[in-house]
Amino acid sequence: MSAVWIENETAPAAKIAPIERDPAQRAAYETHKLEKRLCRQVGQAIIDFNMIEEGDRVMVCMSGGKDSYGMLDILLKMQQRAPIRFEIVAVNLDQKQPGFPDHILPEYLKSLGVEYHIETQDTYSIVKRNIPEGKTMCSLCSRLRRGILYSVARRLKCNKLALGHHRDDMLQTFFLNMFFGGKLKGMPPKLTSDNGEFIVIRPMAYVAEKDLIRWAAHRQFPIIPCSLCGSQTNLQRVQIGNMLREWEKQYPGRAETMFTALQNVVPSHLMDHKRHDFKAIKATGVPDADGDTAFDPEEEIVRPALSGLPGLQVVTV
Repeated sequence: MSAVWIENETAPAAKIAPIERDPAQRAAYETHKLEKRLCRQVGQAIIDFNMIEEGDRVMVCMSGGKDSYGMLDILLKMQQRAPIRFEIVAVNLDQKQPGFPDHILPEYLKSLGVEYHIETQDTYSIVKRNIPEGKTMCSLCSRLRRGILYSVARRLKCNKLALGHHRDDMLQTFFLNMFFGGKLKGMPPKLTSDNGEFIVIRPMAYVAEKDLIRWAAHRQFPIIPCSLCGSQTNLQRVQIGNMLREWEKQYPGRAETMFTALQNVVPSHLMDHKRHDFKAIKATGVPDADGDTAFDPEEEIVRPALSGLPGLQVVTV
């Protein structure tokens, strides 16, 4: 039943090599592939983490950025094919930022025919009044937003809140916590709200930001820039994002490998004695698959590296 979330990829259009098409056909082919990939990745995340269940009323948090537009767009597509019934309510928090075009989101959401709610709260003035010039505003802004969104979810009788964070956001958060917080801590795809009342989900956990950028351009979403977050050039998150993009540029595929690592945690080979009972370790005389051989790199990494050393013959035993 859960497999219905993921559409069969063997569509007729996918069987024709794009090289045989004219430019317009190639563009259509690539867009079709992109849409299939986005739906597949969101569907897989929903299955893997049991994000959406029968009868859920999901509040989709809309900021006016590409990520939240993309999330709503894909979830509406998924709603049509899902093996269960669930409701979607799009919610935007108008924080009264100067020059904010407050007509854009209501007009867009109305055109979709989706249930929506615009919550107006002047958090902008509170943040500007309490945060000194040049200091990061994200922490206070986030706390204020979170409290308001919980209140709105309660009022609208939603039991789940969907946030538009994607794979790259999760990687950035992991490195931010490691470099500046001294923690191996990321951004989970599913968790309970601070007050324990709601479930917070991130359906785009498997989606790469570059794909969302392409999808936003294709769908021509009416993007609304954030004059709070977007105006802060000194953010540590911005620096981490630049670092990850440079790594990916130099070593294509590295972002995917790092993201996979977040899903393959080995507590016995870290140093948190609260998560692994190192004190209880004793020699048993019984072979242990998680013993010191676990320090050895994987075969596909070792062999190419060793084979390049002069005078060294690599032997498989």
